[in-house]
Amino acid sequence: MEAAPYHSDIAGGPDGGAAHWLKTSDGLRIRVGHWTVPNAKGTILIFPGRTEFVEKYGRAAAALAERGYASLAIDWRGQGIADRMTPNRAIGHVGHFDDYQRDVEATLAHAKELGLPKPYFLIGHSMGGCIGLRSLMNGLDVNAVMFSAPMWGVQIAPALRPVAWGLSAVSQPLGFDQTLAPGQFEESYVLRTTLAENTLTGDAEMFAILQDQLQKHPDLGLGGPSLRWISKSLREMYILSTLPSPDVPCITFLGSEEAIVDPARIRDRMRRWRRGTLQIIEDGRHEMLMDAPAVRNKIFDEAVALFDAHQTLPNAA
Repeated sequence: MEAAPYHSDIAGGPDGGAAHWLKTSDGLRIRVGHWTVPNAKGTILIFPGRTEFVEKYGRAAAALAERGYASLAIDWRGQGIADRMTPNRAIGHVGHFDDYQRDVEATLAHAKELGLPKPYFLIGHSMGGCIGLRSLMNGLDVNAVMFSAPMWGVQIAPALRPVAWGLSAVSQPLGFDQTLAPGQFEESYVLRTTLAENTLTGDAEMFAILQDQLQKHPDLGLGGPSLRWISKSLREMYILSTLPSPDVPCITFLGSEEAIVDPARIRDRMRRWRRGTLQIIEDGRHEMLMDAPAVRNKIFDEAVALFDAHQTLPNAA
């Protein structure tokens, strides 16, 4: 088990946080951080969104520790300080969307090796919600799940949707699929926008923290996605939309001011989730786990209430 850097100066996580390097089945190096708590009720697997990194969830880990849970978070391939997938580190890229499941497999093996306590639960944000939904459909062994603004669809103007599908698709046979998608930037979003204009959080303190994290550790930053990432993600989201919901207890949070993922896809999925509940957060933007304390506490309280209620029940109860 090889130790990896863990930037405690920006994480705000519980004492004793640590990170390790993992090798995936296809030979890539990813990073996983974990936070333990004495007599933990279980372990929460945190699946971050695109561009995110372990330390961004340190404060979430602290909130979960206060409620009795250990947790871990992943630097997915192509982001954080995991292996990047293109020569240009600023571009978010993936070969196939299913490749993220290799990261999940390595992480689960690592959690067992660490002896993190069961039962396991899942929190998936944005892209992590897309990866997490696929993992559940693949049989991920968790007792319950919470999603935050899951990426089950993305907001694209109707006139541009055929262009997004078409251009991203032809980029692969024509050999320019690793290039930055049109309209995207190499600079990290929080460093090129302002509090007033950003679509992530309305909380000034949290927005300043997000900026400070990347200013202190710019190697964690990531810009826009490649054309191939666009193509593979669009296809994955479409395929997932055609499949039935898993038989796992679920609560999903969606902000009323969501401007990145597609609320219609989320509402449709949750209507079809027999053991699922959708909660709308008024004035919430995309990153509700990085919002004002009252919003964060509400979400963590309700998520943990769900987890507490399913400590021993099997998934198919």
